[in-house]
Amino acid sequence: MINDINKQTISFKLLSNLIVFPIEVNGKELNFILDSGVGSTILFNLNNQDSLKLFNIEKIKLRGLGMDDAVDAILSNGNKFKLNNIVSNNQKLYVISNDNFDLSSKMGITIHGIIGYEIFKDFIIKINYGTKKLTFYEPDGYTYSKCKKCETFNLQFYMLKPYINAVVKIDEGSTSIPVKLLIDSGGSDSMWLFENTHPDILSPTKYFHDFLGEGLSGSIYGKRSKINSLSLGNFELINPTVSYPDSLAIAEALNFKERNGSLGANILKRFTVIFDYNNDKITLKKGSNFKEPFRYNMSGIELVYNGKILVKEKDNGAIKMEDSDLNSNFKVTFDYNYKFVFKPTYRIEKLRKDSPAERAGLMQGDILIKINGKYTFDLKLEEIVENFFQKENSKIDVVVERNGKDYQYRFRLEDILK
Repeated sequence: MINDINKQTISFKLLSNLIVFPIEVNGKELNFILDSGVGSTILFNLNNQDSLKLFNIEKIKLRGLGMDDAVDAILSNGNKFKLNNIVSNNQKLYVISNDNFDLSSKMGITIHGIIGYEIFKDFIIKINYGTKKLTFYEPDGYTYSKCKKCETFNLQFYMLKPYINAVVKIDEGSTSIPVKLLIDSGGSDSMWLFENTHPDILSPTKYFHDFLGEGLSGSIYGKRSKINSLSLGNFELINPTVSYPDSLAIAEALNFKERNGSLGANILKRFTVIFDYNNDKITLKKGSNFKEPFRYNMSGIELVYNGKILVKEKDNGAIKMEDSDLNSNFKVTFDYNYKFVFKPTYRIEKLRKDSPAERAGLMQGDILIKINGKYTFDLKLEEIVENFFQKENSKIDVVVERNGKDYQYRFRLEDILK
């Protein structure tokens, strides 16, 4: 419920296309990803410093996407969630201790959990990706405004997750394929398609194998490609990127036989989105970046946060005024002090085979020191990764540390899907 008001607006961070915002859980502020693709609230990356008190706990097993076994988890009931004026006193959540499921290192800030249905079910939620604002409305007091540029779609739910009907064309001139897609605001890709879930959804002719992400049950790999178009009602998106995950990694997802794939955040961020779970609806309105070209990481580098190092840097110079003669002329000098501060470092976690970065000589485990003349410890992770999503033939100059020595490499981005 929202205390005494009909709506609550908060700001969020948009990292790798994902919405990150804080929620107090039993009095402790934690960072969550807003993930419409999950039915249950899940916590991870908790340590002794987080000192989170949990109630009514029991040990269970959880299985998600990925090819590893189910993971150990704790189910906790009766928890208090607070988001500004929004308060709920009886929330259920799961806590997992799988160290491999580490979103924090891949996003550059600490991520404590993901939340989906448990917050979507109680509110009408408007996501403005342009202004990075979330607005929560009490359903009873909400009135839809007239909007000629908006389109409203029916949702179907399965296991507390929303699905939308769409149409894809794989190749130019090919037939239109009706598809049912999970709306997955917690997936940074544009979309996933599951091979052989429709007679015309087959392995693409032009693709490359790549790391697609982490699931609760391990890493997910598959084919990256592009399709001709994706249509949502009257909205048509041209040449969106698409991934075809390995079937073994998505065994859990294939339990819903009608499902053909997922609609991810790289599509959603091109709209202002209104989720209305109470009425089984979603409303879309074109954003300013609707026609922005779809790009992918053409470098082949998967970069992660690698801890902090001490860096020596100049402190602000103190100005000294010195009386230099009897006529009161002053000589100005700068007295520089130095200080040591902790700065972030970044490591190449994965390197795609035969990618431009690998052919240039970069290796898995290299520590990235400089990119295009800038020290990486002065940059956020997303600022570095943006370089890998530029136009084809963009030049990338890097300095990396390997076994205590620095090496310099240069390569150009290559679009192998054109």
